[in-house]
Amino acid sequence: MAKVLVLGANGKIARLAEHIFVDTTDSDLKLYLRDAGRLKDFADSHTLVEAIEGDATDVDNLSEAMKDVDVVYANLAGGNIESEARAVVKAMHATNKTRLIWISTLGIYDEVPGKFGEWNNSTLGSYITNYAAAAKVIEESDLDYTIIRPAWLTDKPEVDYEVTQKGESFKGTEVSRRSIAQVVVDITQDPDKFKRESIGVNKPNTDGDKPAWY
Repeated sequence: MAKVLVLGANGKIARLAEHIFVDTTDSDLKLYLRDAGRLKDFADSHTLVEAIEGDATDVDNLSEAMKDVDVVYANLAGGNIESEARAVVKAMHATNKTRLIWISTLGIYDEVPGKFGEWNNSTLGSYITNYAAAAKVIEESDLDYTIIRPAWLTDKPEVDYEVTQKGESFKGTEVSRRSIAQVVVDITQDPDKFKRESIGVNKPNTDGDKPAWY
């Protein structure tokens, strides 16, 4: 049984993962977010779930939350994501934790080919730069990380994905949030899965110049 700390626990992928955890595993969950009241009802209705209020740049608060967990799953966002990455690494070192799952984005290595890559770069702009800087912090650490680089996200109720590795061209244009959530849960249940890897995740056969809905 894994005990998992979810950072950014009210994010869309995180919420899906949390429901998969309580429906399919016996994992304990600690849900870390700026306003714990947002997940109070969910936490109160599940005995293995605890909601914790805190900021992801607060090293002391992060360290306190990490003390008794096995895996840290970071579902963070925003212009300060590099600072959040540094705080997470520092807190994990302080508490002797090693296993980290980090949600990033496609394009941080300029790995998206062709016209889709050009469109992705021009559309996301500095978003990619910020996420690339955060990923660099994670990769230069000694943590047992998995960086997940999803394609453009959909709300389709499906688990259908394929994986590419760092150094390989990214495939496809889209993937469901439900697929990414399932990858996260699967890693927590098998901590050696994708250890110290940065994986691109996409739905097969969705190649194109841009996502289908654009």
